[in-house]
Amino acid sequence: MRIACLSIESLNPALFPIFPTQRPQIDRSRSRLRPFARRLARRLSATLGALVVFGALTACTQRAEPWQLTNVTGHLPDLDFTLTADDGRPVNAASFKGRTSLVYFGYTHCPDVCPETMARLMQVLGKLGPDAQKVRILFITVDPARDTPQALHDYVGAFDAQHAEGLTGTDWQIESLAKRYRVAYQMEKRDPNGDYEVTHSSAVYVFDSEGRARLLATDHDTPDAIAQDLRRIIDDHS
Repeated sequence: MRIACLSIESLNPALFPIFPTQRPQIDRSRSRLRPFARRLARRLSATLGALVVFGALTACTQRAEPWQLTNVTGHLPDLDFTLTADDGRPVNAASFKGRTSLVYFGYTHCPDVCPETMARLMQVLGKLGPDAQKVRILFITVDPARDTPQALHDYVGAFDAQHAEGLTGTDWQIESLAKRYRVAYQMEKRDPNGDYEVTHSSAVYVFDSEGRARLLATDHDTPDAIAQDLRRIIDDHS
């Protein structure tokens, strides 16, 4: 539901005849108001007119419903990166403009959180129906040493190759991107077999089709809540 934005020029003078910039038309020959009463009437009329205009303009900045997810509009930078896709081609943020992007930082050897998050995003896509075609999941690795393009391709393909894409890069590229979006990650100690886990943030970043950061989904947000907000963002840019 949207609230229409009104400008002063668009208000019908027949409906709102009195504004601070125009005097009320009083037939002085027939008015029985005393001078003080006439001045009071003019002031009240001007005040009511100002309130009508203020209310109409304030409605422009308000939505009928709050966001289900965390609104980060204006608090995080636009989507910007240069990485390598899971098919080996170089990509940047412009490569994904035109679709709503769900950006998740994880790694293919993650034992629990990453597969759980990806499975949850698959539920979200299912709830979106045809609008799922307007969404792209970007799985950005925080373990570039092991997550080759082929490894990422196999991993995201196991979930949904049509809507998801794995991205990797150099250590410096991943570190810079993580810092840009305040993503924390750290490689843990290797076990006797040389394997290791990576502790990392688990939030999903939502960017609109223009690449602007809009929302943040956490583990506590349900697929229904995520899908509801995604529909609003998609509708806003349709």
